[in-house]
Amino acid sequence: MIFTKYSNALRWFIIAASFAIVSLILWKTYEFFQHFKDEERTKMENWSFAQTDFINSDTNANLELTLRILNSNKTTPMLVINEDGSLSGFNNLDETKISDSLYVKKLILRFEAENKPIPVKMGNSIVSTIYYGNSELLNKLKYYPLALLLIVFLFGAVIFFFYRSNKNATQNKLWSGMAKETAHQIGTPLSSLIGWTEILKTEHVNPSYIVEIEKDIDRLQTITERFSKIGSVPTLEVADIITETISSYDYLKTRSSNLIDFDIHIPKGEILVNLNKQLYSWTIENLVKNAIDAMKGRGKLTVEISQLEDTIMVSLTDTGKGIAKKNFNKIFEPGFTTKKRGWGLGLSLTKRIIEDFHDGRIKVLESEINKGTTFQITLKRAHQ
Repeated sequence: MIFTKYSNALRWFIIAASFAIVSLILWKTYEFFQHFKDEERTKMENWSFAQTDFINSDTNANLELTLRILNSNKTTPMLVINEDGSLSGFNNLDETKISDSLYVKKLILRFEAENKPIPVKMGNSIVSTIYYGNSELLNKLKYYPLALLLIVFLFGAVIFFFYRSNKNATQNKLWSGMAKETAHQIGTPLSSLIGWTEILKTEHVNPSYIVEIEKDIDRLQTITERFSKIGSVPTLEVADIITETISSYDYLKTRSSNLIDFDIHIPKGEILVNLNKQLYSWTIENLVKNAIDAMKGRGKLTVEISQLEDTIMVSLTDTGKGIAKKNFNKIFEPGFTTKKRGWGLGLSLTKRIIEDFHDGRIKVLESEINKGTTFQITLKRAHQ
């Protein structure tokens, strides 16, 4: 209970602590890099002093020490350039390329950008200049923070996707549990209504009343089937999407306001797709009801079915208030709604039906504020 209460604060604390640790590691890495760079600078300055001493010395008193220093550089690439621009010497570079003057000029520019050149003097005059670059170890160390950031990013991505997958799994269990419980709860009074209908038939009640009651009972049975299917993996069957769309369209048209102008454009013939009829009709009803709400009960609603070679598109266009572009994806998230009394479940349920159960796609194709919105469902044609 305490963990649940403070889980959000704990999550932000972990994120802040992780950020602080990574920042500290990066800072310490930078400090170590600079320290190592300073050491290389000192080493090259010592090398230049040894070179100066070797040039200026008239005796061999310190020759052994001088040569040891000059030969000690095994890692730092360097060039010794005379005042006239000619190459005096080099170290830790490819001997096969060093004869190329253009290659040498490029090296000088690169080394000059990496480290400040060191002059070699004879008395008070400069006889040559040492250009040196970063050693291989220093270059590797330079890219270490980037590698560390990449590792941290990948680790964070793994945690994020694990958390999201776990959250989605929990949501799916919640969806399934609620759906099955709803189907169970509706089933009991529905059975009673069917029994009462049979009794009314024996009481010589106006048959037209019973017909309307039976229609509503059939409707409740359809709703029960929908909820029972959403709580488990539904079975798909090959069906004509035109017939199923018209069926849902006609049902809603007869039960909607006369102020709504219904229009439908469908191709001739039949188009077969793998469908769960109950869930597909639920999708169409959700989109139509949302459209009617967006138009506040007055406007034009157009349903259109089009096809490519292997793809079927079902589009629903209204003349309602429209959707802001920033909300095109948000509207399919559970709990997101622009209605004062909405639960934000209709479109998320629709997305689940189309994408999870039918392997299709649903999106806001286009929308303009105060002009209308077009939703598009994309499904694959069934191959027989």
